[in-house]
Amino acid sequence: MTAANAAAGVLQVAAVGIAPLLPGTIQTVKARLQGRRGPSPLQPYRALRRLWGKSAVDPEGTTAVYRLAPPVVAACLLSALAIVPVAGGAGGWGLGHDALVLAGLLALARFAIVAASWDSASGFALMGAARELMFAVFGEALLVLALLLAALPAQSTDLVAMADAAAGTAIWAAPAHWCAALAFALVILVETGRQPVDNPDTHLELTMIHEGPLLEYAGRDLAYLQWAAAARHWVVLVLGAELFLPHGDGFAGRVGVLTLTLAALCLLLAAGETVQAKMRILRVPSLIGLACVVALAGAGSWIAGVGV
Repeated sequence: MTAANAAAGVLQVAAVGIAPLLPGTIQTVKARLQGRRGPSPLQPYRALRRLWGKSAVDPEGTTAVYRLAPPVVAACLLSALAIVPVAGGAGGWGLGHDALVLAGLLALARFAIVAASWDSASGFALMGAARELMFAVFGEALLVLALLLAALPAQSTDLVAMADAAAGTAIWAAPAHWCAALAFALVILVETGRQPVDNPDTHLELTMIHEGPLLEYAGRDLAYLQWAAAARHWVVLVLGAELFLPHGDGFAGRVGVLTLTLAALCLLLAAGETVQAKMRILRVPSLIGLACVVALAGAGSWIAGVGV
């Protein structure tokens, strides 16, 4: 293992603790843009510490499906952190770096929490789970399309090779890369539950989507799920920075660029939520479908040899 891969492996491990800082930063910046003081970027850590000290509660009538869902979701995201390269490098964790495996892990985590909603038979949890599945039909297809477009220059679905192929400026001459970047921008909103797809600040059961299936959980189980939501932010934002945004070839420089890019993406998400209201639920699939059309147009341009 090279020194760069060893250092990248250390950063992948550190991401377990760094991940909650991303949604915390988004909430702080959004509050400042709205003229409020808002919470500290460290607020997610305080919430996780508080929840970890409380006992879990099992609703009456639930089975092992409900009990196993939080650790399964956390394990999926922990594996995803080990798969996603950092600054073009990755530690040798034995999981590989395949983009399709990553998509499968995110889908498995979603399935686990939806299955737990069905097991609890809570009305609001089932409502949120149904909406989650409706978005997943389009969102997971869009994720795979965007990843496959990013895999074309590398001729591989290995994320390290894909990140290396996206380095430099030559890739920006290909319309397929622009289409993939636009499509993945919407993937970020879908996977992180941000506006206009969802409102992460809502506490109204009738409007909840990602938060709806979590209503029955408490204590350490809820801590698992909230950490997994923060880890999902890390996975998709780092993936977007590594595959679709400018970066260089050297490891040290790429770490610096990645840090600045993550800060910029958090700022953009906060600004977007400040100026954009939540979209009506029935219009979200149309928006995701439009992004799928953009991704397919990018695939068509690559096949036609435009900018290749």
